[in-house]
Amino acid sequence: MSVNRRRFLFLAGGSLAALKLGAPAVASTRAPEIAITMDDPKPDALGGMTGTEINRRILDALQAAGVKAALFVTGMRVDNPAGETLVGEWDERGHVIANHSYSHRNYNSSDITYDFFSADFLKNEPLIRRRRHFVRLFRYPALKEGDTAEKRDRFRALLREHGYHVGHVTVDASDWYIDQRLRARLAKDSHADTESYRDYYVAHIRDRARYYRQLAQDALGHDIRHTLLIHHNFLNALYLGHMMRALAQDGWRWVDAGHAFRDPVFRREPQIVPAGESLVWALAKESGRFDRSLRYPGEDDVYEKPKMDALGL
Repeated sequence: MSVNRRRFLFLAGGSLAALKLGAPAVASTRAPEIAITMDDPKPDALGGMTGTEINRRILDALQAAGVKAALFVTGMRVDNPAGETLVGEWDERGHVIANHSYSHRNYNSSDITYDFFSADFLKNEPLIRRRRHFVRLFRYPALKEGDTAEKRDRFRALLREHGYHVGHVTVDASDWYIDQRLRARLAKDSHADTESYRDYYVAHIRDRARYYRQLAQDALGHDIRHTLLIHHNFLNALYLGHMMRALAQDGWRWVDAGHAFRDPVFRREPQIVPAGESLVWALAKESGRFDRSLRYPGEDDVYEKPKMDALGL
């Protein structure tokens, strides 16, 4: 890596395998920091690209940026030989391997009980705990942490009992929906231009990063280390590097996920119901000072659909 490249991208030190959550963070005086956290890896072919190629491109983009991400694994998507190979490749490259449940069910649904959800969480761990870079981080599917205080608090207690912390998102986004629309277009026309989807994706992430950084400053009074939620998909196989370079141009410093999660803000447990969304959203909601400006859910396809429709995407 060239000297200029090293200056351009910040590489946080330390072993991810020895990640200690909750250690004091050193306030940044240089630039806002952000890490990649990626959900739902799967070995499936998508958009005319093999699963192997999708995974290689994503890993190569992270390597080119010089950062380690956190991969939140949903067991049902990788509970097969190809899935085991995929997760193993992330582990070999030193990325955090973390728990995202086995079945990816929405804990805010009234028909998803604590008993089901807790068993599903525990079912996932054997698939990933042997990995060298496995860390006891749990991310709730769809960022939904319980539709009642009882469900919320019982599961938080279970996480503590098993030595877990929540793998919170601070910058939420809808890359999954952009990916869905892109693949639908290519299914109709395999020669369709994809660059307009790239541009929409990059603009979307830049906008969401600005929004959640400002919301964190307004709600907490200071900057925090941020974690961006994106997905293991065709869109990011094509354009992850483009998006990362764009945020760097905006003044963000890319850091390792392990470094980001050491910020004390990730120890917070917002007391809201329904529980969940971006940690920044939840802390703002808990304060009671942003009720007129916060939308629910924080991010969803319903917000992006009219904009993409208008652009013909």
